[in-house]
Amino acid sequence: MSESEILLQTRLFRVVQETHRTGDGRAHVYQIVRHPGAVTILPVLDDGRICLIENFRPAVGQTLLELPAGTREPDEDPAETARRELIEETGYRAERIEPINTFFMSPGILSEEMHMFLATRLTPGEQDLQGDEQITVRETPWDEVIRMIRDGRIRDSKTLVGLLYYGSFLRDA
Repeated sequence: MSESEILLQTRLFRVVQETHRTGDGRAHVYQIVRHPGAVTILPVLDDGRICLIENFRPAVGQTLLELPAGTREPDEDPAETARRELIEETGYRAERIEPINTFFMSPGILSEEMHMFLATRLTPGEQDLQGDEQITVRETPWDEVIRMIRDGRIRDSKTLVGLLYYGSFLRDA
């Protein structure tokens, strides 16, 4: 049993306070960010390079190396979100987009479910950046990707999950 109160409503998410009761009747209060979900895309070029982006993130005040990603529109199919975000952030169009994993970003406070897609057979094109996006595309050889993970240049969680998943289960399959 739970009770819920909206603390903040934005265009992309809402923050709620929920009271959940355990089996013994005790009440526990949580503040939760309710998010519509998102996608991340692992674009692999025909020669095996990975298409990363340099993306300025105001929340941490840094430009991070990331996989392209974006928030789902209401009722939007995750694969369509992946195609749209890949074009917007990198300019690449993918002949193949396949789902490879789904995970929660930070389930202690955030409901965001991240759908991960592998994008292959890529065709270059023009980026379609949104007004607030500052993104540079960086096609990176796999060996360099591994070095950047190891030395801490890649710090974004969805990117680490995506790259390590790819390297462990898909790259040499």
